[in-house]
Amino acid sequence: MADQADKNDSIELVAECLCKAHRFTAQVSRSALPLSAAYCHCDSCRRLTGALYSTYIPWPGSYDAIRASSLRRYKFSESITALSCGVCSGPLFAETAAGSDAPNYGVVTGALTNLAVPNLLKISHHIFVGDTKDGGATPWLCDANPDGTRPQVWGGHRGQGQEYSSTEHTHWPLPIANAPVPEETPVRCHCGGVDLVLRNPIADFAAKDRSELPGFVDPSSNKLLGLFDCCDSCRMSSGVDIFHWTFVLLEHLAFPNQSQSSTLSPQASFPKSSIELKRAISAPSETRDPRWGTLTFYSSSPDVQRYFCSRCSACVFYAADERPDTLDLAIGLLHTKNGSRAEELVSWEFGAKMTWRQDVVSGWRERLIESVEGAADAWRIERGLPKNWRRIQKEEKETAAKKE
Repeated sequence: MADQADKNDSIELVAECLCKAHRFTAQVSRSALPLSAAYCHCDSCRRLTGALYSTYIPWPGSYDAIRASSLRRYKFSESITALSCGVCSGPLFAETAAGSDAPNYGVVTGALTNLAVPNLLKISHHIFVGDTKDGGATPWLCDANPDGTRPQVWGGHRGQGQEYSSTEHTHWPLPIANAPVPEETPVRCHCGGVDLVLRNPIADFAAKDRSELPGFVDPSSNKLLGLFDCCDSCRMSSGVDIFHWTFVLLEHLAFPNQSQSSTLSPQASFPKSSIELKRAISAPSETRDPRWGTLTFYSSSPDVQRYFCSRCSACVFYAADERPDTLDLAIGLLHTKNGSRAEELVSWEFGAKMTWRQDVVSGWRERLIESVEGAADAWRIERGLPKNWRRIQKEEKETAAKKE
């Protein structure tokens, strides 16, 4: 009976990567819940994940299995090493050196299975929010704790620099109206192994008839759709529970300083379809264009490629064979001047139901997703912004379907 009581008083925490090559478990007492999560919004973490932040909790299990694993190691900073799967790129742990002591390990929350434990995690603090310039994702992540408590929000490290309010977000500047978009915006991971540029798509779309615009382009502003995604595959690929994608045509991507000369060899031009991109990345090393650097991919299904940096593990693109001219692009890799949300380029779907929301039903993430959806909409209203055109389209379809 005692053994059964101990079993009921604990849960098994599971962390795994997308391809399931790596799986780690830990027994956690229910009395120790919620586990404290920290969100980091620094420039470096955004370049490491491709997301708007990174998020960790202290790993409550044994460190021996982590040390003995074949996880890929990347020296993120002087004291931190990132550990990820070398096959699918899924991040799992951060190893933090502690002087002469043995290192500590934090696990990325996106790798945790969606246990039916509502109070599994609590966000304790956000750090390095000052790097975002616009608050990043914090305006919709401060209402997410199931017990109603609010995290501390720091401009720098915890307890350092300016402390921001977690209830008022008016201190962050509104996006600059008609902010100029540079001819090229760098798309670069943390280690610099993936180094590409996004050519200004807005000017191109502005010159087109509205009927010719791709479905991911705002017909009023010509900006690119900014999406909230909570699918299982994206979280295990990035290490974060909510990933943010935008969408681009391959014709708007290029290598840095790529000449527009018509005398370029075919190898020198950027692929115009995801099929060509897959072929270019899969080329033998002796014929592969060196400008692809560390870009590689994992096929999470037969017709899908998830592109990432093979050195630092940053998510870069999502490609599907059924839409060969378009890629999903990780917003965290955009090096923009006005803020991490890249609002000079991106039209955000604030407050809309997240894509793949069905993946979080009945687990601890369901409450998180509901809170973020509501907080993002409240923040949109507070800023005096209209609903995103894509959200209006979705709601009109839902209303029409209910009437049928």
